[in-house]
Amino acid sequence: MKSIDRALEPILFEVLRRNAGEPEFHQAVKEVFESLHRVIERHPRYADGGLIERICEPERQIIFRVPWIDDQGKVRVNRGFRVQFNSALGPYKGGLRFHPSVNVGIIKFLGFEQTFKNALTGLPIGGGKGGSDFDPRERSDGEIMRFCQSFMTELYRHLGEYTDVPAGDIGVGGREIGYMFGQYKRLTNRYESGVLTGKGLALGGARARKEATGYGAVYFVERMLATKGTDLEGKRVVVSGSGNVSIYTMEKVLSLGGTVVACSDSGGYVVDEAGIDLDLVKELKEVQRKRISEYAVRKGNGARFFTEGSVWNVPCDIAMPSATQNELMEEDARSLAKNGVIAVAEGANMPCTPGAIDVFRKAGVLYAPGKAANAGGVATSALEMQQNAARESWTFEQTEKRLAGIMRDIHDTCAETAKEYGAPGDYMLGANIAGFVRVAEAVRELGVT
Repeated sequence: MKSIDRALEPILFEVLRRNAGEPEFHQAVKEVFESLHRVIERHPRYADGGLIERICEPERQIIFRVPWIDDQGKVRVNRGFRVQFNSALGPYKGGLRFHPSVNVGIIKFLGFEQTFKNALTGLPIGGGKGGSDFDPRERSDGEIMRFCQSFMTELYRHLGEYTDVPAGDIGVGGREIGYMFGQYKRLTNRYESGVLTGKGLALGGARARKEATGYGAVYFVERMLATKGTDLEGKRVVVSGSGNVSIYTMEKVLSLGGTVVACSDSGGYVVDEAGIDLDLVKELKEVQRKRISEYAVRKGNGARFFTEGSVWNVPCDIAMPSATQNELMEEDARSLAKNGVIAVAEGANMPCTPGAIDVFRKAGVLYAPGKAANAGGVATSALEMQQNAARESWTFEQTEKRLAGIMRDIHDTCAETAKEYGAPGDYMLGANIAGFVRVAEAVRELGVT
């Protein structure tokens, strides 16, 4: 473990003890604690009064049964989660993830990260996260609808536009949000459009929301590169994943002159030296819901699909891990650094392991943590809440302009905070400190709650 301020050691020990068997949550907490010694030296009051303990303890954890009936008439049972982590800055805000890997520890790590990410946006939103171990892959629309309705039948009682506002995440897109919103509306007899974000336009959704996380990550990279006097023009980019975040990361990279040479899914990765054909990826993933292996079959012309090795072995200037947590390991980071990568930005939540991050920082690679680089999605969700509250509908251009400004401000906040605390260029330290201070000040002013 890296240096932890001595005043924080007993606090960290107790957090880890109380949350045994939750390695992802431990990892997220340790990462923040490793940045706080500079803050405690300057502001020792943050180590007193149980403030950090309160920030590390979720305000509420909800676990519930989700029974549903499949197309064969068989009753299935999944487990649902919602962790309402911190509401010091506003109502809980954070996505719902439907994936077999989901458990309470993963939801807690995501909620903890979300609290600081949301703080960095400067918008009045707290942190939360939720989901289920339900796997939507290979399920029919009818099965997904019935699952979403059952899920919302329990969760609805904990939600509200001034209480908790979920959105989508892995496995949860506009279709799933629509089904859940329909059930919420049916149960409450209210058209409370601000209770869920990521909705379709017909239900009051925001234009540019589905693009926002990917676009925002690229705007952050653009700003990082500018500090080194360069830009995306002519750069080789590798993006992991091929879901929503990855697709719109690739779209914005292409619009700014970069070339995406590889992307992936859970079955392997595809390399296309001529540049990934984004229209084909969209057709395969957003319309046909097929595997990325089909890309090489359909494209031909030198496109290759691999099941062995790692997408991070593909030489590139910029790496954007956008799939899931801990997907980029220390050996992957060494491969990227050896091949000359100049910038890494996390489109997913905590996709780089601590060992990988150490490699990037020691090699002088620009590294942007997810709580900063992928905050564009939740920022645009907050803009959707704003539009719903005002009964307005902004244009795509209006929303994207606000998104670009928010991402610029997040970058500059991280950079300025890192410089203020004696670590210029360290975006991880800057993001952790800036997010922590904003949350800590709000918690402190609210009293012991």
